[in-house]
Amino acid sequence: MRIRKWLRRVVIVIGGWLILAFLLSVIVVAYGETERAAAADVIVVLGAGLRRDGQPGPALIRRATHAALLYEQGYAPRIICSGGFPLRAIQRSEADACRAVLVERGVPAEAVVLEEQSRSTEENAVYTKELMDANGWQTAVVVSDPYHMFRAGIIFSQVGVNHTLSPGVSPPLAAYVPAVAREVVALHWQAFKTILNLPYTYVPWL
Repeated sequence: MRIRKWLRRVVIVIGGWLILAFLLSVIVVAYGETERAAAADVIVVLGAGLRRDGQPGPALIRRATHAALLYEQGYAPRIICSGGFPLRAIQRSEADACRAVLVERGVPAEAVVLEEQSRSTEENAVYTKELMDANGWQTAVVVSDPYHMFRAGIIFSQVGVNHTLSPGVSPPLAAYVPAVAREVVALHWQAFKTILNLPYTYVPWL
């Protein structure tokens, strides 16, 4: 009887967690479909992985391309490319690759500012805030993939960046579904860190 009672509890816990995970995935998807951009001092492009040859990956191209469009539309006079050196074998930052995409799409190089220290979304926010404070910039439009918008918004709010959010184009479905699942896991980690008041950390796959 005792074993059955424990099994029942385990089933209830697992079932509750599955419902929570499903609800979080719905929130992540729905939240990322809304455009919230407003005029700001700066546009912030959140970094994404590079290919092994040092060229920007698909996610970074999507994000930078969307930021270039916002710049062209006059949302902000400058763009911060945020992203450090994710792979030791590649001597190029995500921020530098982002700038290359922006310049290729017509953004003047002098309008692009690099933040090359960050290795995660939390560090994107922390080091972007430092850069904004140092230059007297008070507002930002944060650009990332749609699936990333919900968590990015939470983190930038926690850090104290006055921002709006602007999602780029969604990746293909084969990449989108795993990305949403990853965000659900990352949200669990973010909640855990917040509850325990842990300092921002770097987890390679989050």
